[in-house]
Amino acid sequence: MSPFLLFISLATCFISFHSQVGGATSIGINYGLLGDNLPSPDRCVSLLKSRNVNRVRIFDPNQDVLTALANAGGMEVVLGTLNSDLEQLASNPSYAAQWVSAHVVPFRARLKFRYITAGNEVIPGPLAHLVLDAIKNLDSALKSAQITDVPVSTAISFASIGKSFPPSAGEFSDESKPYVAPVVEFLAANGYPLLANVYPYFAYKSDPTNIDREYALGNSAAGGGGKRVADGNLEYLGLFDAMVDTMYAAAEKVKGEAVKVVVSETGWPSAGADVATVDNARAYVNNVAAKARSGGGTPRRQGSEIETYLFALFNEDLKAQGEEQNFGLYRPDLTEVYKVDLN
Repeated sequence: MSPFLLFISLATCFISFHSQVGGATSIGINYGLLGDNLPSPDRCVSLLKSRNVNRVRIFDPNQDVLTALANAGGMEVVLGTLNSDLEQLASNPSYAAQWVSAHVVPFRARLKFRYITAGNEVIPGPLAHLVLDAIKNLDSALKSAQITDVPVSTAISFASIGKSFPPSAGEFSDESKPYVAPVVEFLAANGYPLLANVYPYFAYKSDPTNIDREYALGNSAAGGGGKRVADGNLEYLGLFDAMVDTMYAAAEKVKGEAVKVVVSETGWPSAGADVATVDNARAYVNNVAAKARSGGGTPRRQGSEIETYLFALFNEDLKAQGEEQNFGLYRPDLTEVYKVDLN
């Protein structure tokens, strides 16, 4: 029985919370802009600063957001491209150079660019064949602009995985492998990470009979009992770790033994479905945050921090009705949906 099923793609833009405990920089939170009542970028940055946040990830180069972040000082950005720009980025090196000149160079002095991501959740899919060339052209454009310390990658969903249980058997699907394998090889050759969106919520929602809720929430790892899963001599106390290690195993099978997996999205909605409750969301997100803060890694990658971006900063009313509108830690009026310990 596989506890991992296909997951719903969540294409949006993000901002990352950062907990500065012991110098750790592993916790983030996604900040979407798909709402008609969201605070201005300046107010969002003030919220981030009030929470000792210094990392930001946005899905597209929104100039107002970039300007607000640059003005704040001391911020780090994971900057994404629009999926609709992939064709030009892949086919036209000059367009990639213009993209870097417009969206990276002007902010470079006041804003640290952590990663550039070419597309979000396009492997597998009709744009998958564009990702590698887009990454290469952006990488060349950055280096031509004398920017040599900004990795270029892409964010993939768990739908790219064909085999997921046990985690050590993790393997990309036949549909994904022709496109993700050369991307992983490029990342490995350059020391760049692979970004992956990991959602135990969708796995549990799809198969609550066979997937233990406490295991999905991570309560086993938090000492709350629940199912434990053995994989050889490794033991998994939560589905989050198992999914991350599945991604590591899949990358290893396509020459990505040295590639770091960054969890670019993970979260649990607080409303909109039977298993989407405030209590479940609070438990899952706090368990993942504690896991990231600990720096203990996963069973397969022990002692290696899990750089994790929680989803999401705000509830967003322009998304599809139901759970999609309820992943936020905050409401648009800046009140908390539930408390998350980032420290």
